[in-house]
Amino acid sequence: MSFIDRVLGRETKTSAAKRLIALSLGSRAAWTPHDYAALAREGFARNPVAHRCVRLIAEAAAAAPLKVLRGGQVREDDPAAAMLARPNPDQSGAELLEDHYGYLQVAGNAYLELAALDGTPRELFALRPDRMRVLPGPRGWPDGWEYTVGGRSVRFTRDRASGQSPILHARLFHPSDDHYGLSPLEAAAAAVDVHNAGGAWAKALLDNAARPSGALVVTAKEGEGRLTDEQYERLKAELADAHAGPTNAGRPMLLEGGLDWKPMALTPADMDFSGARREAAREIALAFGVPPMLLGLPGDNTYANYREANLAFWRHTVLPLARKTAASLTGWLQPWFGADLSVSVEEDRLPALAEERAARWAQVGAADFLSADEKRALLGVEGEP
Repeated sequence: MSFIDRVLGRETKTSAAKRLIALSLGSRAAWTPHDYAALAREGFARNPVAHRCVRLIAEAAAAAPLKVLRGGQVREDDPAAAMLARPNPDQSGAELLEDHYGYLQVAGNAYLELAALDGTPRELFALRPDRMRVLPGPRGWPDGWEYTVGGRSVRFTRDRASGQSPILHARLFHPSDDHYGLSPLEAAAAAVDVHNAGGAWAKALLDNAARPSGALVVTAKEGEGRLTDEQYERLKAELADAHAGPTNAGRPMLLEGGLDWKPMALTPADMDFSGARREAAREIALAFGVPPMLLGLPGDNTYANYREANLAFWRHTVLPLARKTAASLTGWLQPWFGADLSVSVEEDRLPALAEERAARWAQVGAADFLSADEKRALLGVEGEP
């Protein structure tokens, strides 16, 4: 606390530990530590397992409907509810949230921008995380953000007095970074490389008529184990024209003049090619929290059936992410719309939890020792019976 603050009796909140972050960073901006473009290209764009995991999580979480409450009562006509339902002219609320959740899975960070007109919130936009950098303040907390595209930059700063911030920065936990999150895709990067390399190797093997690498060894008598230049060029041309590529698959090779074929690489069966790719796919699914059964991966006996796997996916992956986002939206929007505003997930409208919900209703309904009001309170039913 400064001398002026002590004289005027003002109190300020600060963190003793966060000051150390500011000392270590100085006035420089903290850049995203990983290569977002490489992760997006090799993981999301070129790997079908990671692509499907990101799509499953983003689409499922975006399909979880959000509700806006005022003082605990649902308000569908609230301006905040209208903005979440139609955040901007080009997107619906589900489309905006799908982008938001997708960025989280690929980059570990996601940014929403609130555009206001004369101090009134009007629109929401999802910003690409690779174009954003955090601007830490003297106490270590983010004082603002800088968005750069096409050589032009714009800065966003939060109003400390009102608490209003034009940017919502959502991030996943990172044990060694103070300002940026760690994405599941980055944690699964090694498995993604193995899976992609396996696919590239299989394609190259098929292009080579599905024959592993080998060598033609000269076994001539009396120490004459060397081909002439003319013989060498003729043999190389014959191999390239008649025995390479998928169109020459199965064509026999005629060996003459003491030539012998010696394999120099493992066959797909020897290296358990299918098993290696399958295990890499399971590791990718594990990093994202998606049951392998939902991805159609063989050999997964963790769940008795698809229904149990889908329920576990919603319970352990989708709902925690949706609840975390709803809580973040509540804290972000309250300075703009009022302290009595709250955002939550309408879990009763999720088809994946219908069976659980029916069993709970039946259990509470059979409890004769509870009154009707107590049953309604336990089930979260509002209004008069």
